[in-house]
Amino acid sequence: MEITMYQVDAFASEVFTGNPAAVCPLREWLPEDLMQSIARENNLSETAFFAPEDGMFRIRWFTPDAEVDLCGHATLASAYVILTIMEPSRTRVGFLSRSGPLGVARTGDLFAMDFPAQPPAACETPAQLLSGLGGQPETVLCSQDYFVVFACEEDVLNLTPDMNQLAGLGLRGVIATAPGEEADFVSRFFAPGIGIPEDPVTGSAHCALIPYWSKRLEKKDLYARQVSRRGGELFCRDLGGRVEISGRAALYMRGTIFVGP
Repeated sequence: MEITMYQVDAFASEVFTGNPAAVCPLREWLPEDLMQSIARENNLSETAFFAPEDGMFRIRWFTPDAEVDLCGHATLASAYVILTIMEPSRTRVGFLSRSGPLGVARTGDLFAMDFPAQPPAACETPAQLLSGLGGQPETVLCSQDYFVVFACEEDVLNLTPDMNQLAGLGLRGVIATAPGEEADFVSRFFAPGIGIPEDPVTGSAHCALIPYWSKRLEKKDLYARQVSRRGGELFCRDLGGRVEISGRAALYMRGTIFVGP
């Protein structure tokens, strides 16, 4: 069996920045264990698979260790493949997912994703979270992830987490965020429990980041930077129950996977 695969740097204007995702367009679904094996072999934070369904595409995302309910950068990478390579005359694409319908629209070189808002709320603060991060936050909330707010960008940049401690927390991951010096806000994302020690740029984390910072800063349009080693920029908009997360993408590689006898 031969499967076409693309590797796309998402939330990036050029290769070697942003967050790399593998994208595998399918005509029909592969066995789940095979998709997980491909994701493990790729050893990227996410591998996306999509197949046609009801005039749209059903999309699934796999880390090296597990399937996840929502992934931003691999959705952006998939939309890039569809709207610039497979069907370049289109400007919009719709996906069906475990998190409901997701839309992506292309305007020039920007891809705008329509995702559900996941505003963080008050929660218990595990001691393991604070010792694992090794910093002193102002606030700890949670949504799909623990949501840890620091006083300034430097506090977030200086974090050196203990991944073994963070891996045992139970939620998907940990968002560390603060007001930005040149952006409205900055963030980092750690998810060692699902095989991602630090994710370079995390679109889905902004489902929580956007409503929080929109309310705190009293503005709907926000410019964000994820301050990982690779780094990435996101153009955000609070839509109430939904959020718009926009970014660029760059194609790094196209190849063929060979599986089976």
